[in-house]
Amino acid sequence: MTLDRSTEDLLRQLTPQVLGALTRRYGHFDLCEDAVQEALLAAATQWPSSGRPDSPRGWLITVASRRLVDELRADSARARREANAAVQADFVAAPADAERMADSDDTLTLLFLCCHPSLSGPSQLALTLRAVGGLTTLEIARAFFVPESTMAQRISRAKQRLRDASFALPPPSEYPARLQVVLHVLYLIFNEGYTTSSGPSLQRSDLTGEAIRLARSVHRALPDDGEVSGLLALMLLTDSRRLARTTPDGALVPLADQDRSQWDGAAIDEGVALVSGALERAPLGPYQLQAAIAALHASAPSSDETDWRQIVALYDLLGRLAPNPMVTLNQAVAVAMVDGPAAGLEVLAQLDGDERLAEHHRLDAVRGHLLELAGSYADARRSYLAAARRTTSIPEQRYLQDRAAALA
Repeated sequence: MTLDRSTEDLLRQLTPQVLGALTRRYGHFDLCEDAVQEALLAAATQWPSSGRPDSPRGWLITVASRRLVDELRADSARARREANAAVQADFVAAPADAERMADSDDTLTLLFLCCHPSLSGPSQLALTLRAVGGLTTLEIARAFFVPESTMAQRISRAKQRLRDASFALPPPSEYPARLQVVLHVLYLIFNEGYTTSSGPSLQRSDLTGEAIRLARSVHRALPDDGEVSGLLALMLLTDSRRLARTTPDGALVPLADQDRSQWDGAAIDEGVALVSGALERAPLGPYQLQAAIAALHASAPSSDETDWRQIVALYDLLGRLAPNPMVTLNQAVAVAMVDGPAAGLEVLAQLDGDERLAEHHRLDAVRGHLLELAGSYADARRSYLAAARRTTSIPEQRYLQDRAAALA
């Protein structure tokens, strides 16, 4: 049997709450995570026929706790360790305490744990999607185009590293840096969903939706943090364009050519309100600046009526606050819209020796666009084709090849 969408969404929402409740009380993150995954599988198997329980969260905590008891009993029988036997005795009472255990939402603490500095970036991404997002190992593997066995090993190693990690928010001295890691991981998850790095589809709404859901969880916990608000606003404003970004057959539609009536007005309103509030009350940060740029795009009736001068100023500020080659790429396009393509190409030339973009298709793609605007069609065509060879996204590849063909 298959789950209906509402039940599937509920299970993903409850996953971090159940895992947080178990880990907060008992530790053993790796064993708790395995037990929660088994409880989710049991729900997916039983609920379609028996119906959703009155307290889904309590049901999951009870089932996961029993799975954990069984695992600890097996360990105790094998190793005869007194420590395991003592912990096992504590677990036996867990099912009766299911609702009390779930009184608080530990999603933020769990996010900090999954983004622990001892883990690599790819491991942080994978573990966040698994433990906090509720995605299966297969779903995560497909999202990042690696074999399921590879992703399973990555997640297993990450859990082993966190075996003895404390389930608690970091100390005040580490909090700002750790929060930035959490926000960066959510940002990467969103970007991978919004423009999938490879494969047949331009975007994956399951990943963007999950990133937005998790960003909302962080925002609920930290409503006054300007960068948290900025990131959520950026996601909402960017995702508002999702339906207009592709044609019915999946072909890419650039921003200037999108039908803005298809943009999500409610998401735009929410995003603008979030970033406006953050800019008024909080210290300025990179996510707020990116959200402010997205808000200017979202509020403009057309590309020509966009406040490009303000966008150039914001990119200049962003480039000083958080230098990044992708910021320079986008700034070059904005400068071209204000001062002409030659000026944009001058900005772009700053990146010619940047090794971070040596194999990235976007440098050639932007150069091709600016050369086309300048009327240098032969050079633009060569840049488009170079970009098409580098990208592994089929929709982007087709778009770039079509641009080159149009200039032949």
